Amino acid sequence: MRSGQMVWVGGQADLTVEGTVRNPHDLKRQIANSLDYFQQVLEDLDCQFADLVKLLCFYVDDGSVGEAAFLEMMAAALPTEVRPAMTAVPVPYLAYPGMAVVIEGYAMRGIDGAVLPRQISAAPDLSPLPPPFVQAVRCGKMIFVSGQTAMENGRLAHPGDIVAQTKQVMRQIGRALGEFGADFDDVVKLNRWYLRQDSVADFEPAALACAAHFNEPGPAATGIPIPYFPRQGEAIKIEVVAMLGEDGKRLPRRHVWPESLWDWTVHLPYRHGLKCHDMIFLGGQVSLDKQGRAVDLGNMRRQASQAMTHIGTILRELGADFSDVCKITTMYEGRSDAGELHDNLLIRSSFFSTPGPATTGIPFPALAYPGMIIEIDTFAMADPDPATRDAG
Repeated sequence: MRSGQMVWVGGQADLTVEGTVRNPHDLKRQIANSLDYFQQVLEDLDCQFADLVKLLCFYVDDGSVGEAAFLEMMAAALPTEVRPAMTAVPVPYLAYPGMAVVIEGYAMRGIDGAVLPRQISAAPDLSPLPPPFVQAVRCGKMIFVSGQTAMENGRLAHPGDIVAQTKQVMRQIGRALGEFGADFDDVVKLNRWYLRQDSVADFEPAALACAAHFNEPGPAATGIPIPYFPRQGEAIKIEVVAMLGEDGKRLPRRHVWPESLWDWTVHLPYRHGLKCHDMIFLGGQVSLDKQGRAVDLGNMRRQASQAMTHIGTILRELGADFSDVCKITTMYEGRSDAGELHDNLLIRSSFFSTPGPATTGIPFPALAYPGMIIEIDTFAMADPDPATRDAG
């Protein structure tokens, strides 16, 4: 989907038009074919690979691949002029048996068709990425920071200590933002991918360590547990999106927390939704109550419907509706079974009219809270609020 300067590409995978996986379990070939589809989508929207600003990749890793090898395969399949931020997330499986990779991303191009200038972060001592990937990229008012792993002097810092790693990662993100004159107050969306712990209480200290970097009201946020990181001792990866006026001035924003929505088990500064200029970001929406307890335990259809209802409530408070949604990414508890994806896809799609948004669906063995089995990330665009229409 394209809206203004933004292009949103849903998860691309090596599937036939009938939905059959091609090249089962062959990661290298599936990367190449998925990127071919990705290129076709961009070209249909009058864009090119060079317009990419961010890639988010989910790849199957049973311990035999490793992030460095995956990134090298991705790099080899992309044109050299592409310079996007990159986040790679290892998963034990994907929605279809034999599927090895799903690639989603964002591009930016001028409304008049002109190529937009961009700045690249050269901040040192961040997570290692092979060319053509970059640590962070700024294009217009948008800043995308690649998923950061805790690194010091080229080595993993604080192995096994998720709190210390979180603090180190946030320092790295702060350096990347600083390259563009931005800071944590400019962050509009935060994604945390963390090593799954035995209980909610185990990951709360790391969540608080991350949250301590934000003033209240803070950005929209999503946190997803994953069962495995390829680096021994790695416990967390964090990525952010920030917005800053092209004149270097902070852009005003509006936050909402509808009364009917759920809450976490600890106090965090994040908000369920925010609007900054023409961009709308929602934190991952789930079926919880105000004490952080799952509602309709294990019932995918009811939880998906409740999460979508929350999304609609947030959008309305920000002066938008489902027709303004450009991209949704759905994380759900499930197996490598297309039927499970389609089960929640039917619920989600019923909230949209044609044409609906770009979409990605990724199964995980478990999500953050017991009995919670779906979380939906949402990005939308709408006309700026009158007070901010000329900002940036």
